[in-house]
Formats: sequence, structure tokens, C-alpha cells
Amino acid sequence: MDAASFVMCEKISNLRVKSIRELIHGAHVGKPVSSTASVKMVYCEENGEEKTFSRVIRGNCSEFLFNNKSISRSAYISELEKIGILVKARNCLIFQGTVESIAMKKPRERTQLFEQISNSWEYAEDYEQKKKKMQQAEEDAQFNYNKKKSIAAERKQAKIEKEEAEHYQTLIKELDEEKIELQLFRLYHNEKNIYVLKKSLDEKNMEASLKKQSLSTAEDAFRAKKKRLGVLNRDQQHMERELKTLEALLVQQRPLYIKAKENTSYQIKKVEMSKKLLRDKEKSCDKEKQNIKELETELNDIEKTWRAFEKKAEEVLQRAADIELGESQVERYKELKEIARKKVATLNQQLEKLRWEQKADEERLKLNWRKKKEVEENIKQTVEQVEEHKRRIEKLEEYAKICTESLAEKKQKEELLTKEIENATVRMAEVNEELNKIVGELQNARMDYHEGRRQQMRAEILESLKRLYPDSVFGRLLDLCHPIHKKYQLAVTKVFSKYMTAIVVATEKTAKDCIRFLKQERAEPETFLALDYLDVKPINEKLREIKGAKMMVDVVQTPFAPLKKVIQFVSGNGLVCETVKEAKQIAFDGPVRLKTVALDGTLFLKSGVISGGSSDLRFKARCWDDKEINTMKERRDSLINELKDLMKIKRKEADLKQLYAQCHGTQTRLKYSQSELELIKKKHLANLYTEKSKLESELVNIESQLDMLKEGVAQRKEKIEEFQKKINEVEDSVFREFCEEIGIENIRVYEQEHVRQQEEIDKKRLEFENQKTRLNIQLEYNRDHLQKSTDAISKLRETVHKDEAEITRLQKDEEKLLKKVNEIMEERQQFKDRLSAHKSEVIKAQNEVEEFRKTLLTLNREATKLQKEAATIETALEEKRLRRHNMLLECKVQDLKIKLLSGLLDDISEVELRPETEDTQTTSSIYEREEAIQIDYSSLAEDLKDLDSDKDIQDHLNQMQQEIKSKESTLMKTAAPNLRAVEKLQIARGKFQESIDAFETSRKEARTCKQEFEQVKKRRYELFSRCFEHASVAIDQIYKKLCRNSSAQAFLSPENPEEPYLEGIGFNCVAPGKRFMPMDCLSGGEKSVAALALVFAIHSFRPAPFFILDEIDAALDNTNIDKVSSFIREQAHEQLQMIVISLKEEFYSKADALIGVCPEHDDIMFSRVLTLDLTEYPDTDDQERTETHKRSSE
Repeated sequence: MDAASFVMCEKISNLRVKSIRELIHGAHVGKPVSSTASVKMVYCEENGEEKTFSRVIRGNCSEFLFNNKSISRSAYISELEKIGILVKARNCLIFQGTVESIAMKKPRERTQLFEQISNSWEYAEDYEQKKKKMQQAEEDAQFNYNKKKSIAAERKQAKIEKEEAEHYQTLIKELDEEKIELQLFRLYHNEKNIYVLKKSLDEKNMEASLKKQSLSTAEDAFRAKKKRLGVLNRDQQHMERELKTLEALLVQQRPLYIKAKENTSYQIKKVEMSKKLLRDKEKSCDKEKQNIKELETELNDIEKTWRAFEKKAEEVLQRAADIELGESQVERYKELKEIARKKVATLNQQLEKLRWEQKADEERLKLNWRKKKEVEENIKQTVEQVEEHKRRIEKLEEYAKICTESLAEKKQKEELLTKEIENATVRMAEVNEELNKIVGELQNARMDYHEGRRQQMRAEILESLKRLYPDSVFGRLLDLCHPIHKKYQLAVTKVFSKYMTAIVVATEKTAKDCIRFLKQERAEPETFLALDYLDVKPINEKLREIKGAKMMVDVVQTPFAPLKKVIQFVSGNGLVCETVKEAKQIAFDGPVRLKTVALDGTLFLKSGVISGGSSDLRFKARCWDDKEINTMKERRDSLINELKDLMKIKRKEADLKQLYAQCHGTQTRLKYSQSELELIKKKHLANLYTEKSKLESELVNIESQLDMLKEGVAQRKEKIEEFQKKINEVEDSVFREFCEEIGIENIRVYEQEHVRQQEEIDKKRLEFENQKTRLNIQLEYNRDHLQKSTDAISKLRETVHKDEAEITRLQKDEEKLLKKVNEIMEERQQFKDRLSAHKSEVIKAQNEVEEFRKTLLTLNREATKLQKEAATIETALEEKRLRRHNMLLECKVQDLKIKLLSGLLDDISEVELRPETEDTQTTSSIYEREEAIQIDYSSLAEDLKDLDSDKDIQDHLNQMQQEIKSKESTLMKTAAPNLRAVEKLQIARGKFQESIDAFETSRKEARTCKQEFEQVKKRRYELFSRCFEHASVAIDQIYKKLCRNSSAQAFLSPENPEEPYLEGIGFNCVAPGKRFMPMDCLSGGEKSVAALALVFAIHSFRPAPFFILDEIDAALDNTNIDKVSSFIREQAHEQLQMIVISLKEEFYSKADALIGVCPEHDDIMFSRVLTLDLTEYPDTDDQERTETHKRSSE
């Protein structure tokens, strides 16, 4: 091995010497036989061409020769690789003791082995360099990018400082100009509004007087039309009640029909299942009868055999009863028996040997009988499994059919439900539209009668809040509840007071959001009642016992349940009394003061304050009994109820989703059933048929072995009879006189009759008794089971007849119910037609009433509107005058130089007037003096003068004020400007450009490095994976061949599948007949076999021309040696040359040739080589295996 390693360019460190000179013979003891030494290897190609490789030791170095020409070491290695020898991988050398170490290699070492075989190691260094270079380039690019960002921030900061310095100079100058412009702008538009308001006030007063005249005429016509509409509505309600009665009857009958239909369907399916069960039980009963018949036949046969045996036993016992021996005869029998034993000792030994062999064959015969029974039982089980699978196929096909029908039915229901939900959605849109319209009309009507412009804006704000928070804003308290009787209206109005128009919301957060919205819209303040924020005091139940009074919470009702909490909060423990006297008495005369209110609105508080009713209170209470509002409320409630019903239908979307999920589940189950059906048909049944055929072939083999054993037993039995006959002849010659003396034919008659005969008879009787008992028990059990099956079949038949009669009855009931449902539906349709015609008349009358009502409402609205608009204009005029005074006063105080055409700022009174200031003579005189002051607006821009709308003026005013505040704030916060801001900006721009150039350069470098790295990575991965995938496939096949067992497994698994060469490769084997264990837990022989499988698998990727294996059988037992040697011999004959160094005869006896090396002594000691060609000698093991193979094939 040292010589082969030396010539194959192995390093000196791996040749077990310190220097190359120690390889020369005798050098290790200080007496080298020569100063030089060499090893030569001749390689012959298939075409006959020879290549010679030589390595010569010269001094402390070596010389490499190829075809007797000196070449370099790298060229020498290259030539070796051309013929398939890889120096670094050692793909043709397996050293002593390295076999097990190959199997126990660490995963990382195993990866290095694959890299050497696949040559991917050549790219390892380049891979690491490229990867390091790529990472460095990416870090540089990231660094330059961060640097560019920081310099960009510096440039931005310098630019901001420059802008601030320029801006600071202009702010001071602009601020003074803008303050003067702001005051001029406000004063100009204020005077313009005063002029417009004066003119508008005169026009509104004249229009209001004309509208009142036409209002009374419209009211008379409206009352007549409304009376006729009431008659038509009562008739319509009567017809609707009758229609609802029919619909209720239909709702009652239709479920009965559906239930009857489902019962019929269920009963039909039940009968079908019962009939199928009946057929199965009849088949089972027939099979049971056949079993009983077979058992009876077997019982009769046993009884006949028993009777014959008893008859024979009586004869034998009769003959044995006549023989009796005396004591002397017994002694003589013993002496003669000893003489006969000595004479037949040899024959007895031979006979005993034959009996042992006969007993062994009989045991094997019994074993084969048991095997035959087991195989027959397995065949029977396989047949039963086939039948079971066939039954399963029938059930699956039936289940698939049921699923298909159910799926179609559910799809139909899904379509109907979808259509119903779509119709409900369309109707909901229509109802919502009509409901919004009615709510709007309710608000308009309330505003027409009781509200002005201010209240109208509040109503619009409420609608906006409802749109923003539809689920949290419920409405005003006035709209959500009402007194239980008209007489309580004044009292409730008095107690509710400011909360009458309060807005009820769900949460405190919603209330805060609404307040924020009001501030943004600049709307008037509102009161909000949040359900989760109210601190509601509990009701004093004792107050309900006071006579002549009722709790306020009891006289107010609401359809909205959560509102009861609000009513309790507003009302508290207040009491309602019939008269003022009773209210006063209950409030003050009791032990505790109470809060009471009389029916006329007089309120008595606990503090003693008394508040009486007023005309304003009666005006507010009108909202409770306004007939028009109530009518619209009723319509609104009916629409809300309809909307609730539609919402119920809308909520059926969950049922639709559930139905869809059921359809999906049914489809999934159908799919799984079909896949299982296909799996049973294509895989399970095929596997069972294959297994059945294998078992049948195994049964044939067992039967052939049984026949052979029976033949051998019969032949040996004849031999035994011959030996027994010889022994009997010797015994007859010895016992002849003795037998004549006692009067028997031969001595065996005596021995058999008196010693063994009785035991055999008793044993035989016991066997017969057991067999008979077993058959009787089995027969009795089968008859009972048959009787139970027969009873069950008769009951099942009766059940089927009853169920069929029940189906007929159910079908008749179903027809009756269907007929009744159809009659009700026809009658309902007739009512619907009549109701539709009547509704058209009602709608026509409603339209007429609506037209008159709209006319009346329009006239009333216009009249009220004109009155309130006049009052509003007058209030606005006073507000504008007050504002002009305050603005002029502000100019005077701030010493703003405003140009005046007439008058002086000193004429302005320094008294600041407010909206709540009383209209005294002093105020009027102030306004008259200030009207004489005329301001010069020539410096004000024309576009500011031309603004007309209040919104534009206010927006521009806010903008100007904001600009002034911004500039003042900026001047307060801004420090002295940086005078070197421009120079700092120039420096930052230069640095920024440099950072951009550096970033672009590093980014290009990173992209280039990544491309180069990916190329090297791809090439390394391709080389490695090609070798690894080949070895992964080959190793399992080779391991199975080495173990001669298809259940053996060997597999390779990379720890890093994406880049396997970076981490380890796992190697595991499962030895035949064992469970999976780690490589460390395998025995030495198993490790050696696993290592050889790995070596041969790797070698198959880049095969070397030959293999040199050094004592690979060291850890193998004889069984594994036989397996490994057979595999190596097979590979040597088929693929490559094998040179194996072995000390075990079991191994090298299988070789084609032997080469022995031994020392010889002459002048010097040298090696002598002996060769022996073993192909001339036949391999007996191979011949035996060949004959066995032929015999099994026959």
C-alpha cells in the first residue's frame, strides 16, 4: 500500500515516515541498501496502449516520470486524473482501518470528500474571496449611502437658515401693513353689510303682511280632503287584517306540508335501507345453514370412527385378559429380555436414529401443515378484505349519489335565498328613501309651526350628526318619547324643560365628537345625553303609593328601550298631580319635600321655588298633539317595522353563508369519497389481488414441500419397519420357549397388551370425546345464531311491510296538505288584487291631501319665515353697528393710522359695548356720532372690496388674522439670523455632490461583485450537486446489494439543501431486520458495510480504473464477508479491477487470483512474489447456489 500510494503521488506525511529517504529498504535502521529507490506503475488502455507512471527517490526529494519522461508534480497528477485517479480524493485506495472511519466521518468531513470527488473544491477559495469582496462592497455602498443622507440633511439645514435670514427682514415690514389692511377690510365689509341689512329689513316687513291673507283659505280645503282620506284608510286596514289572517294560515299550513314531504322522503329512504339490510341478513343466514350442515356431517363421521375404535379395543382387551404370569415367569422374562437387548443393541441404535430422523421430519411436516393453514387463512382473509372493499365501494358509490342529490338541492335553496335577499335589499333602499323623506317632512312640519330659522339650522345639524354617526346618534328626546295621555303634555313639557330638545347619543365619546363637529361648523351649542355617562338615581318605589299622584317616569312612554334610562334621568323622582293644590300639598306638607308638577304646568321644587305655567309653555306643548306630525310618525313607524322585517331577511345572509359552507362541505366530502373510491379500486384492490396471487404461489410451494416430506416419511417408515422386523425376529428366537410356555404367539403381544395398549385406548377415547364436545358446542352455537338471524329477518320483513304502508299514508297526507296550501294561496292572491285596487284609490287621495298639505305648509312656512327673517335682520343690524363701534375703538387704542374722509378717531367713545348691553339712549347717541365718521378706503385692494359671500369674507379675514398671528409668533420665536448661512450652503452643496459620486461608484462595484460571486456559486453548486445526487441514488442500491436484502436502506441528507457544500452531509443506514439507529449505534460489521456502500457509491460517480482495498474485512463476520466478497467479485467481473489485501480465507478464497508476498534472504533480504490462478478451481458455493436456484425455478 505504501508503494501504491507513493507512485500515486501521495504526500510524504501520509506515508508514515518523516522524510522520503526512510522509504528506502533498511533506512529505518540506519542501513539503507541504496541511495535511490523507485516505484513503477504500468496502466494498459482498452486499445492496448500502455502508460507508465514512475516516482523515483533522489536524495531528499522525488522525481516524477511519465512514459519514462521526467515531468512536474502537477503534470504527473494531471496525467493520473486523465485515467480516473484523483490524488486528493484517494478514489482508488482504501487503507487499513479507514473503512470504519469513513462511516464515522463527521458531516463536514463527508462534505469535503464530496467536494474532492466532484472537483467543486477548486472553486472554494474563489467562492470565499468573491463572497468576502461582495460583502465588503455592499458595506461600502451602505456606508456611502448613509454619508450621502447625512450631508443632504446638512445641506437642507443650511438652506433653511438662509431662508430664515431673508424671511426675518421682511416680516417686520409686512406686519404693520397687514394690521392696517385688516382693520380697513373689516370696517369696509361691516359698513357694506349695514347698508344691505337696512334695505332687506324694509322688504321683509312688506312681504309678511301679504302672506297671512292667503293662509286661511288653504286651511279650509285641506280639512275636507283629509276627512275623505281617513274613511279610505279604515277600509284598507280592514282588508289588510283579513289578508294577514290568510297569510298566517298559509304560514301555518306550509310547514306542515314541508314536514309531511320530508317525512315521506325519510320513510322511503328508511325502507330502502331496511330492504338492503334484509338481503344481507338472508345471505348470512344461508351461509350459517351451510356451516351447520358441514358440522353435522363431521360429527357423524367422528361418531362412526369412535364406534369402530371401541369395537377394536374390546377385542384387544379381551385377548389381553387371558394372559397372567407368575413370579418365576416374570424373573425369567427379565433375564430373556436382557439377553435380547444385548443381541439387538446395534439394531436398536440404528432404529433409534431412524426414529429421531422420522420424528424431525414429522415435526417439519407439522410445521409445514401449520404454515399451509396460515397461508390458507391469509388467503381467506385477503378474499374477505376484497369482499369488504367491494362492499365499501358500493357504500361509497351510494354515498356519492346521495351527496350529489343533496348538493343539487342545496344549490337550489341557495339560489332561492340569494334572490330573496336581493329583493329585500332593493326594497330596503326604497323604504329608506321614503323614510328619509317622511323624517324630513316631520322636521319641516315642526319647523313650520313652531321653529324659526335658528331651529331649522339645528335640525340640519342633527341630520348631519345622524349621517356621521348612524349607530350612535338616536335623535332629540322630544322625537323619541311622548306622554301616555294628552292631559300630561303640559306637565311633561315643564319637567323636561331644557332637555326637550336634547340629543340622545350612545356614548360619551360620541357626544364629544358631536361637540367638536358643532364647533367646526360654528353652530349653536346643543345639549347631549350620553347613555353610558348619565348618573341616574334609582327610583323611589314608595312614591308610587302616594294617592292623587303618579310618577313622571310612568306617564312617559317610548318604543326605544334604552331611552327609559334618559327619561328616568330627566324626570328623577318627580310626581304629577291633577291640581295645583294637590301638587303643593304633596310637595311641602309631607315629612320630606318632593318635586311635583300640576297638570297646568305649575312646578314645585324641593328648594321651595314655584314656577307657573305660561303661554310659552302651552306653545311648546303643542308638539305633543299635532295631528299631522302624529300621522307622519305612524307612517314612519310602519316603515321602520317594515325595515326591521327586511333586516330580518337581510340577516339571512348568515344562513346563505351557512348554506354555502354546507355546499362546500358536501362538495369536499364528495371529492374525498370519490378519491377514496378511486384509491380502493386502483390501489387497494390491486394490492390485495397481488397479495392473493403471492399467497397462492406460496401455498403451492408449501404443498410441494409437504409432498416431498410425506414421501421421505413413508420411505423411512418402511426402513423402520424392516429394522423392527429384524429386532422382532431376534426377540422371537430368544423368547420362543417362553412364549410357548405361557401360550402366546410372541412376547410383543404381552408387552403391547399389558403395558401400552390400555394407555393408547384411553388417549384415543379422550381425543374422540374432545372432538365430539367441540363439534356439539359449535353446532349448538351456530343453531342458536341461525335461530336469532331467522327471527331478526322475520321482524325486519314485518318492519318493511309496516313502513311501506306508512309511506302510502304519508303520501296521501302530503297530497291533502298540498291541495289545502294551493287553495289558501289562490284566496290570498284574490285578496291581494282587491287590496291593490283599493290602495290605488288611497294613494290618489293621499296625493290630493299631500298637495293641499304642501300648499298649506308652504304658505305657513313662508309667512313664519318672513316674520323671523325680519327679526333676524334687525338683530344682525344691531350686531353690525356694535361691531363697527368696537373696531373703531380698537383702532384708536392701538394707534393705527387709518385715513378718514370726515370726523376724528377722538370722537369715538372709549366705552366697549357688548351684545348684552341694554339699548339705552347712550348707546343710540354713540351710534349716531359714529355714523358721521367716514373712512377713506382707497388704499384697500379692489379684490378685497369685491368679495360678496360671507364665507369668502370670513375665510379671507381668518387668513389675514392667521398671517398676522403667524408673523408675530415668528418674530417672537425667531432668534438673530445667521449671517454666514449662504457660505455654509455652498460648502454643503460641494460635499453632497462628492457623496453622490462615491455612492454611485460603490453601488456599481457591489453589483459587479455580486454577479461574479453568483457565477462562482452556480458553478460550484452544479459540480457538487451532480456528484451528490448521483451518490444519493447509487448508495441505496449498492447497500441493498451488499446486504442482499431489499429492506435495507441507506440515504444521504444535506444539512443545507441550498448550498450543501457549506455545511455537513448526513449518512444513515437501516440494517435488514432492524429499526433505524444512528451510525454510532451500529456494530463494527454494519459500519464497515455502510462505509463500503458509501465508497462504492462515490466511486461510481468518477470511477477509477482499479481499486486497492487493504484489509477491509477486519471487522466483518463470516456472513458479511460472504456478502461483501460476492459484491466485489460481481463488480470486478462487470466494471473494474479489484485488488484486495486480506488475511481471511473466507474472503480471499473467492478471488480470481492470489498474489502472495514473502521475504527471502540472499546477500540481502528481498521480497518474493507468488501467484495463483483460482479460476481453474470451481467454486463449490457458487455451484450450490446455482443448483438451488435451478431447483427453485423448476
